[in-house]
Amino acid sequence: MEKKNAWLSYDEATMAKVEAFAKEYCAYIDGGKTERECVALSVAASEAKGFKDLMKVVKEGGKLEAGSRVYVNWMNKCYLAFIVGKQPLCEGMNIVGAHIDSPRIDIKQNPVFEEGELAYLDTHYYGGIKKYQWLALPLALHGVIAKKDGTIITIAIGEEETDPVFYISDLLPHLGADQMSKTAGKLIEGEALDLIVGSKPVKGEDEKASIKDGVLAILKEKYDIEEEDFESAELEIVPAGKARDIGFDRALIAAYGHDDRVCAYPSMMAVLDYEGTPEYTVCAVLCDKEEIGSVGATGMNARFFENIVAELYNCAGGYSELNVRRALQNSRMLSSDVSAAFDPNFAGAFEKKNAAFVGHGVCFSKFTGRGGKGGSNDANAEFIGGLRKVMADGGVNYQFCELGRVDQGGGGTIAYICANYGMSVIDAGVPVLSMHAPWEAISKADLYEAYKCYCAFLKDAKPVVY
Repeated sequence: MEKKNAWLSYDEATMAKVEAFAKEYCAYIDGGKTERECVALSVAASEAKGFKDLMKVVKEGGKLEAGSRVYVNWMNKCYLAFIVGKQPLCEGMNIVGAHIDSPRIDIKQNPVFEEGELAYLDTHYYGGIKKYQWLALPLALHGVIAKKDGTIITIAIGEEETDPVFYISDLLPHLGADQMSKTAGKLIEGEALDLIVGSKPVKGEDEKASIKDGVLAILKEKYDIEEEDFESAELEIVPAGKARDIGFDRALIAAYGHDDRVCAYPSMMAVLDYEGTPEYTVCAVLCDKEEIGSVGATGMNARFFENIVAELYNCAGGYSELNVRRALQNSRMLSSDVSAAFDPNFAGAFEKKNAAFVGHGVCFSKFTGRGGKGGSNDANAEFIGGLRKVMADGGVNYQFCELGRVDQGGGGTIAYICANYGMSVIDAGVPVLSMHAPWEAISKADLYEAYKCYCAFLKDAKPVVY
């Protein structure tokens, strides 16, 4: 089947919409480099659109009716938005689900140390990274520190021009003979990803010079942070800097965290921008922990989604455990997650006929997994047939793809977890170049087509007939 580039279908007015949406997206990912920051931005956007906090509705004994707009902030790390539809919830929802955690490097709980006239923070990387890619880059520190008295200190250092940045050093090539003989996975070990945070010694009360003490003094003076406060901190090291256009034609965007915020943002906006009252309840869920297996209280393997749907049903009327089960089972879902874009520099990793191409629109993956589809949600043909009509009616540029060559590797998303409820699910997202690198690249056209896709799906997806 011939691949078609979405840019060729755009007139001048559409081009302007593509650029405007890309600008809004870049503002979101520049301000949302952690899952907590994404949730805060999403809540603010929801309230600006007139959405109400579902948990406040629950506490106040409020009721929901068709057209009601609500959101949920789950533990400051997950976000959900709903618009109640005309049909009973047991008829199923139209759901778009993405994740807002990204590969990064986390700070350990006892991190501060001094070695060789430098002060460091000790780290533990998060998710699937190529460790060597994080060396010799300007890095920023984001996150929160919870003090014993309940005070929450929010940290974001390294993004403003007047901020310092942080740094993980690499070995110079002149002394790198042993290093360069190693495989890429062993160029640097996880325990060597130590973050340089200071180098100026100060004299303490005992007149002994210490670089570590100087760093701790700055933390206390500027942020009211004691060394022991790191025990209850969630601090993330991310690349410093804002999203930037790529190329003379500015058609691509380079940024940290496209995986998976490039799908999370249009998923959320497809719900927030929805006009009128939908036939079936629509939902966007932006979750945490996908990069490490969707574990913990904020990962999709937890019961928070099911519990929130139960609360929604109770407020909308007609609640029963059976009805909640029916609502989940009868739902239709796009697992809004990225796929690997075909890269001519590494063509051997792809099977070109079934690869996703940059600029060709949103990409559907019938299955992910590894090898013989291990660990995959394999979407049903009936569901996909209906989706093809929705995409055609919505004028969406789309493509079908697989994640590289069959025996090359593979990956997964939250699709299989939601499919455990019996709902119909398929992966649908944006193709990404250099996925999981500190700076990833996507096409503005693919971002816009993902938004169009999610809008069309929420509006027109119908129950699947088997």
